[in-house]
Amino acid sequence: MATSTTHHEEHLVDRAAMLAMRAMIASQPDADLGPDGRPAFDELMERTPAADGVVYEPAVMGGIPGWWCRPTGVEAAAAILYLHGGAYVVGSAKAYRHFGGQIAARAGAPMFVADYGLAPERPFPAAVEDAEAAYRALAERGAARLAIVGDSAGGGLALVVAAGMARAAREDGASPPAATVALSPWTDLALTGESLSTRAGHDPLLTVAALQAARQRYLGQHDAHDPLASPLFGDLADLPPTMIHVGEDEILLDDARRYAERLGAAGSVGELHIWQGMVHVFPANLALLRAAREATDSVGAFLRRHLTDATISTSPV
Repeated sequence: MATSTTHHEEHLVDRAAMLAMRAMIASQPDADLGPDGRPAFDELMERTPAADGVVYEPAVMGGIPGWWCRPTGVEAAAAILYLHGGAYVVGSAKAYRHFGGQIAARAGAPMFVADYGLAPERPFPAAVEDAEAAYRALAERGAARLAIVGDSAGGGLALVVAAGMARAAREDGASPPAATVALSPWTDLALTGESLSTRAGHDPLLTVAALQAARQRYLGQHDAHDPLASPLFGDLADLPPTMIHVGEDEILLDDARRYAERLGAAGSVGELHIWQGMVHVFPANLALLRAAREATDSVGAFLRRHLTDATISTSPV
C-alpha cells in the first residue's frame, strides 16, 4: 500500500466549539443545495478570514472566470488551481477566495479559484470541461508545476481533473499535476458508501436526500459510475501525490476512505487524514477550530513540498 492513514484526535477546545456549532445548525433550516441556496452558501463561505499578505483579483483563465489569490513576496513559477465545493450546484470563486488565499499563503504559490459551470444551467460534463480548460490555461501561461485543490464536489472534481491531466501528460505531453489535495471529497455520486447511513446521525450538514437532489441536477440520467463524475471508479494508477482530509463525523467519510484504499492498491502515493469530531469541509472554519488551522497548515506544507522546485519564496508564509 502506498497510501498512509493518520487519525487525528479531537482537541478539547474544538469539542466545545463543535457543540456550539451543532446547536446553531440544528436551530436553522436545512441548507438549500439548489440554485436558490447560492446566496446563503456564498455568505457562509465569505466568513473565512482573509489571509495576510495575499492580493485578490478577478481574472479569466482559458475562458473560465475566477479569482487569483497571490501571496506577496513570492516569485513563483508554480500555480494552484482551486475547485470549490457546493454539490456542483452552489458555490463561487468570489466566496471561496479567502479560503483559497489561506491555502495559497501557506503553500507560497499563487492560486486561481475557478468559477466552473454549475448545474442545472450547465450540467455534467461542464464542470469537468471548465476545470480542465482552466488547468491547461495555467500550464500555457508558464507554470512549471501545477497542483489541484478542491473541497466536497470540488474535491471530487479535483481528483477527476488530476487523473485526466496525468493521462493527457502520458498521451500528448500535457503538463502533469505535481500534487492533488481533496478536502471532504465527493468521490462516489452513485452514493454507495456505508457512512451515508452509519454517520447520518452525526453529520449536521449533509443528508443523502440533499446529495441525491444535487446529483440529479448535475447528472440527470447519466451513469453515476462514470469516472468523470465519480473518481472512485476511475483508473487510479500513476497519479500525482494526493492528500485527503475528511471529518470522522461526515456521511462522505467512506468516499474518502475508499478512494484512498483504491489509490494505494493502484500503487499511487497518498495521505489520508481522518479528524475525530470534525464535519464536512471543516478546514474552512479557520477562525473557530484548531483542527482547521492544523489541517490547512498541513495542506500548505504538502503543496509547498511538491511545488518547491518551481517556487521561490522570499520568506516563510
